[in-house]
Amino acid sequence: MAISDVKALTFDVFGTVVNWRDSIAREAKAILGPKGYDKDWHDFADRWRARYQPAMAKVRNGERPWTRLDDLHRENLLELLPEFGISGLSEAEIDHLNRAWHRLDPWPDTVEGLTRLKRKYVLATLSNGNVSLMVNMAKYGGLPWDAILGAEVARAYKPQPEAYDRTAQFLDLKPVQCMMVAAHNGDLLAARGRGFHTAFVSRPQEHGPNKTRDIRAEHDFDVVADSFIDLAAKLGC
Repeated sequence: MAISDVKALTFDVFGTVVNWRDSIAREAKAILGPKGYDKDWHDFADRWRARYQPAMAKVRNGERPWTRLDDLHRENLLELLPEFGISGLSEAEIDHLNRAWHRLDPWPDTVEGLTRLKRKYVLATLSNGNVSLMVNMAKYGGLPWDAILGAEVARAYKPQPEAYDRTAQFLDLKPVQCMMVAAHNGDLLAARGRGFHTAFVSRPQEHGPNKTRDIRAEHDFDVVADSFIDLAAKLGC
């Protein structure tokens, strides 16, 4: 099918829709700074995020049962805090810090772009984030999703095929009627392998000055855009 047959856009969220790095650094500073800690909070964000894929890999390979991302994030946080010499936090304070992932800022073009795209397409998350995380993030950032789907609903972490297949099924669409939107080449390749159309949106500041991959589209995706507003224009919205 042609792009004109696409009915739904499914979105990677962390890095594509929201600026996780600056947001986590801001939240960590706001929560831990008043307790007397003065750290490189962007390094804190980077090192927390670095544990993301290894934690999910244990679920993907069957080493541990299904575990939602909020719980993986919290386990990773408990390992990270001693590395930064941070101690003495209450359980409630740890929970609040962990839920910083629910309070991530959209990129400046995100809401306007999504609002335009929503006029023509069904918009759904296809994220590794769990449902409550995605819902709270949407409320926080004003993200106009039509549906919250992805890993927890599919019981599969990207790039497992089931994450893409089941998302299309929940929308009652064929994969070719869906377009995956992401700032990550690997995510798009996995989606394309399941029959999705693909759109690469560049997010050069996702990792700040440390970004060394996904700087540009490395494959012949259906659409390549430099923002959600650009994507909307290229899709006729």
